[in-house]
Amino acid sequence: MASMRDIKRRKTSIQGTQQITKAMKLVSTVKLQRARAGAERSQTYFDCMYDTVNNILSRVGHLEHKYLVPGASPKKAVIVITSNRGLAGGYNSNVAKLITGQEEWKAEDVVVYAIGNKGREILERKGYTVKESYPEVIEEPTYAEAMLLSDKLLTSFAAGEIGEIYLAYTHFKNTVSHEPKLLKLLPVEYDAEAGASTEGADALMNFEPEDVEALDMIIPKYISSLIYGALMEAAASENGARMQAMDNATSNAEDMISDLSLKYNRARQGSITQELTEIIAGAEAL
Repeated sequence: MASMRDIKRRKTSIQGTQQITKAMKLVSTVKLQRARAGAERSQTYFDCMYDTVNNILSRVGHLEHKYLVPGASPKKAVIVITSNRGLAGGYNSNVAKLITGQEEWKAEDVVVYAIGNKGREILERKGYTVKESYPEVIEEPTYAEAMLLSDKLLTSFAAGEIGEIYLAYTHFKNTVSHEPKLLKLLPVEYDAEAGASTEGADALMNFEPEDVEALDMIIPKYISSLIYGALMEAAASENGARMQAMDNATSNAEDMISDLSLKYNRARQGSITQELTEIIAGAEAL
C-alpha cells in the first residue's frame, strides 16, 4: 500500500492538473462562443451557394465543362482541416481516419493540403505526401485565405496535375455534437432529383454569358465558399471538442482526488491505530 506521503504528493499533483483543465475549459468555452457565431453567420451563404449550384447543374443536364468531369491524373488532392493543438479528444484523429479509412485510395495517389499541424503529423506518419501546410489559417479563418487555396487547387486541376479534389473537415452540429465529413469538391457532383423537385424546375435555364463562361465564374466561388464554410465549422468544432475533453478531464480528476482522499484517510486511520496499539502494548509491558 502506498504511504501517506506518496498519496498526498499524488493528490497535490492531480489537483494542480485539475486547475489547468478547468482553465482550459473556460478558455475553450469563450472561444467556442465566438467561433460558433462565425460558423452560424457563414452557414446561410454556404447553404445558399451549394443549393444554387446544385439547382443550376440539375436543370442544364449533361454539360461538357472542365470542372464537371474527372481529370486524367489518378492523383487526389485532399484539404485536411484539423487543429494546431491536441487535448481535444478524438477531434484530429477522426478527421485523419476519413483519409486513412478509404480502402480504395492508394497513399501514393493522395496529395494532402494540411490546414492544422495535427492532421499533417498524423498523415505523415501514415506515409501520405503533404504537399503544403497552412497551420496559421485555422487560427483566424478568412474568406481571402480560402479563395487563395481554392485558386491554387483549381489551377492544378485545370493543368491535369490532380484528377479529383476532396475536403475533410468536422461539421459543427451543436456544442456537443460534431461530425467528421469527407466532401468531394471536384468534379462537381449534384443531385438531379433534388433539383427537379424544386419550384420551377421545368423552366428553361438560360445563361448570360454562355454556360461555359458562367460556370467558369460560379464554380470557383462555389469551391471557395465550401472551403471557407468548412474552416468556420472546423474552428467551432475544435473548441467544442476541447471544451468537452477538458470537462471530462476535470470530472475524472475530481473522481481521482476523492479516491485518493479516501485512501489517505484510511492510511492515516491505520497509522493512528498502529500507534495506539504500540502505546498500549508498551504500557502493558511496564
